[in-house]
Amino acid sequence: MAKAHELREMSDDQLEFSLKEAQESLFKLKFQASTEKLDAPSNLRKARREIARLKTIIHERTRAKSAKVTGGGA
Repeated sequence: MAKAHELREMSDDQLEFSLKEAQESLFKLKFQASTEKLDAPSNLRKARREIARLKTIIHERTRAKSAKVTGGGA
């Protein structure tokens, strides 16, 4: 689990790759949970938070880029 400041140092491509990996990991964890083979249920929560953290940083960057293009604003 990476901290937000560590994620902000990553490039856009690295963030997208990490997001795909985290989503695949969450899918596998959900599958394990449904078949009752999940060792640590807390890993589901950690995976969801990791995905949310990644999506937040990606969204911040896209908003910053669109603000530059349009000339700023609220």
